[in-house]
Amino acid sequence: MSATTRTKRKPNLFESHIFDVETIELDGVEESFLRGGRHLFSLLPKALAGIKQIGVIGWGSQGPAQAQNLRETLEGTGIKVVVGLREGSESIADARAAGFSEKEGTLGEMLDVIRGDDLTILLISDAAQAQLHRQIFDALKPGSTLGLSHGFLLGYLETAGEKFPANINVIAVCPKGMGPSVRRLYEQGREINGAGINTSFAVEQDLDGRATDIALGWSVALGAPYTFKTTLKSEVVSDLFGERSILLGAVHGIVEALYRRYLDDGATPEDAFDRACESLTGPIRETISKQGLIAVDEQLTPDGRRDFRRAYDVTYAAFKGLMAEVYDEVVSGNEIRSVVAAAGRFDRFPMTKVEGSPMWQTGSTVRGRRGHRPPPIDGFTAGTYCGAMMAQVDILVENGHPYSEIANESIIEAVDSLLPYMHARGVAYMVDNCSTTARLGTRKWGPRFQAMLEQIAFPNVASQGETPDEPPEGFLTHPVHEVLHQLGEMRPAVDISVS
Repeated sequence: MSATTRTKRKPNLFESHIFDVETIELDGVEESFLRGGRHLFSLLPKALAGIKQIGVIGWGSQGPAQAQNLRETLEGTGIKVVVGLREGSESIADARAAGFSEKEGTLGEMLDVIRGDDLTILLISDAAQAQLHRQIFDALKPGSTLGLSHGFLLGYLETAGEKFPANINVIAVCPKGMGPSVRRLYEQGREINGAGINTSFAVEQDLDGRATDIALGWSVALGAPYTFKTTLKSEVVSDLFGERSILLGAVHGIVEALYRRYLDDGATPEDAFDRACESLTGPIRETISKQGLIAVDEQLTPDGRRDFRRAYDVTYAAFKGLMAEVYDEVVSGNEIRSVVAAAGRFDRFPMTKVEGSPMWQTGSTVRGRRGHRPPPIDGFTAGTYCGAMMAQVDILVENGHPYSEIANESIIEAVDSLLPYMHARGVAYMVDNCSTTARLGTRKWGPRFQAMLEQIAFPNVASQGETPDEPPEGFLTHPVHEVLHQLGEMRPAVDISVS
C-alpha cells in the first residue's frame, strides 16, 4: 500500500443548547459526538420546542421504522407524528396496520401532511424526490424544518442548478443501517439502554440557531446510541461512493470473482462458495467487527497469511484507481444524473434480479445446510476484501472526510449492518432488495470491480515472485486501526438484528 496523500482535516465540532456533547480525538483531529440513550428522552420537548407535528413522508425502508420510533418516543409530549403517502399508494394499508389512521389524523396524503408539518422527514425514493421536489418545497411552511436521511436531494439540486427554499431549516439524520434494523434495535432498547443504530447528522440551513438541536433531538428519538457530525454534501458523496464500492458494488464483484477463481482451481461449487462468500460474510466480518482489521491477519496460519498478503497487495493496487474513478463520478454529479435518467426507463425495462444465477443457487444450498461450525477464515478472500476496504478508506482520507465518517461508511456499516444481512440471506438478495439508487450503482460498478480482479489483480498474483515476509506496506501502521478501536467502543449495546 503506497503512502497516502492526506488532505488536512479540520476539527469536526458542534455544540448543543440542550444535550451534553462530548469530544473524541481521531488521528489527531477533534470530533464531537452525542452519546444517546433513553434517559435523554425527557429533553426532547426542549430540543423540539415549537414543533407540534412531525410528518414522516414515505413508507420504504426507513419510513416505517422512523415513524414508529418517533411515535413511541414522543408519546405524551403533545407532538403528533403523521405519515404522509401519495394518493393510492400501496403502502397505505401497511401504515394502517402499524397503527396510523386517517380518522385519528396520523395518516394522510403526502402534500396535505407536509402543509401542516413543523418538521417534515422526507423518506420517499431518490427518484421521487427529484421528480416531486418543487411540489414539496411549495407545500413546506415558512420557518419549518425539512429533514432528510440521505443527501441525494442536495446532490440533485446541485446538478439542476437549484437550491433549497431560503425560508426553511434543512437538516439530516442518517441512520447507519437499514430501516428494519432501526426499528428492531429500538425495540430491543426498551430492555437494553443503548441498543439502536448510530447516526450522522448535518445542518445545511439554520434560520435561528436551533437546527442542530432539532437534528440531535430527532436522532435521540430514533434511539441512536451515538450521533456524529457531518455535512450534507459529505454525506451524499461518502454514501453514494460507499454503496458503489465496499458496501455493495465492490463486495458483489469480489465474491463473484473469487467464486470463479476457486472453481477454476478445482473446488466444488459448495466449497468455492464457502471460501468466496461464507468466509467473508461470516468469520472475516465477525473478526473485523469485534477485533479490527489487523486481527484478520493475526488469526491466519502461515500459509493463510501468505495468501492474505499476496491478495491484499494486488487488490489494493487494482481497486484504488477504480475507486478514485467512482468517487469522481459521484462528486461530479454523474452518478446522480444516471439515477434520475434510469427512473424514466423502469416502466419499459424493469430491473431484473441476479439471485437466479448458478452461484447464488449454490449459495441457497449452502445456507440451507449450515451447521454450528462456520467455515474458517480464507486467507486469499480476507486479503482481497481487506485490500478493497483499505483502498476505499484511503480515497476518503485523501479527500478530507472526517474519520468518524470514514470508519462508519467504509468499515463499521459494512461489517455491522450490511454483511450480516448478506450472510443471512445472500449478497445477491441484498443487491436485489436495496434502494433503487444502490441497486443501480451496484449493477453498474460491481462488474467493473469483478473485471479488475479477474483481468488485473489475479493475473498479477500469478506473476508475483516469492511472497514478502513483511506485511503489506503501511497496513499495520495505518491510523484507521486506532480510529476503529476507538469507535469500536461506541458500538450499539447489542448486535444488529437480521431476523
